[in-house]
Amino acid sequence: MSDQHSFETLAIHAGQEADPLTGAVVPPIYQVSTYKQDGVGGLRGGYEYSRSANPTRTALEENLAALEGGVRGLAFASGLAAEDTLLRTLLAPGDHVVIPNDAYGGTFRLFAKVVSRWGVEWSVADTSSPDAVRAAIRPETKAVWVETPSNPLLGITDIAAVAGVAHEAGARLVVDNTFASPYLQQPLSLGADVVVHSTTKYMGGHSDVVGGALITADAGLGEELAYHQNAMGAVAGPFDSWLTLRGIKTLAVRMDRHTANAERVVELLVSHPKVTQVYYPGLPEHPLHEVAAKQMRGFGGMVSFRVAGGEEAAVEVCNRAKLFTLGESLGGVESLIEHPGRMTHASVAGSQLEVPADLVRASVGIESVDDLLADLTQALG
Repeated sequence: MSDQHSFETLAIHAGQEADPLTGAVVPPIYQVSTYKQDGVGGLRGGYEYSRSANPTRTALEENLAALEGGVRGLAFASGLAAEDTLLRTLLAPGDHVVIPNDAYGGTFRLFAKVVSRWGVEWSVADTSSPDAVRAAIRPETKAVWVETPSNPLLGITDIAAVAGVAHEAGARLVVDNTFASPYLQQPLSLGADVVVHSTTKYMGGHSDVVGGALITADAGLGEELAYHQNAMGAVAGPFDSWLTLRGIKTLAVRMDRHTANAERVVELLVSHPKVTQVYYPGLPEHPLHEVAAKQMRGFGGMVSFRVAGGEEAAVEVCNRAKLFTLGESLGGVESLIEHPGRMTHASVAGSQLEVPADLVRASVGIESVDDLLADLTQALG
């Protein structure tokens, strides 16, 4: 499949040629652990053991690389498994990483409680400011890590500018592209070295699979990552790979609907008397709105807002919602709502990444937007 095709075509066809045996138009689920070899060392199609490679996972990995404009894609058992593999590939004891001041709680926990135990240091910077990133870089800095849009405050990082800062210092830029998906944003084309995804979210899109991904445009780094993927073993299983591929086929149309619905939700929230602040990069008053408009096709389906009355009022909004399901995760066809301070971001309490106690995060689904607006109106009271 040529990378000159449009995104929508690549999403459906890249890595998914018709099965040569039967002509099946969907890649089969190769639910197999091992493969017959054509003599000692004679691997048929390069397959020997499904931790090392599996045809269903290969289809997903080729698809991921095509969608992000990379040369190598790798699929993992979860987003954090992908992050862990990346960090142990890039870093050694004594190295340093710059991390963002707004990020997924699990990512912060990985740095603060796991990676730091084997001698890797990290420091926090406001990645919306290239100057702040530059000031945080040390001689031993090997990577700059950003989320854009960030979780849960929907901050924006100028990928091209921060890539320049990182590369000047000899560090690699890692971009978590989970909130945008490759349909709305392609960080590799803007200078990023590695893209990270929780494919559990928009890529899978149906709240029925957990997975992660790494994509790079550097073939050499791709080989290093593949070596560590095999050596560490937290790979995506064949059925999970198949489910993720199925979700990706409709990614473009889903993201269009997520974005359109989110824009209507934002309109409601900014005019509601019980909402004190709305975080959404599509708002003209967002401090990096113009950067988001430059590097994104659309502003996505994630919206966060603060509620008058403090933490308990925010919790009550979450509890009163009915169509917006109270739950962690995001990016599914159904709308979700949560209180980050007590749920997804409890691990950042007391740190530089601590989120406001009166914050509510909504993952706007693809239901009828009028029904969603009615539910939020009654939840806000």
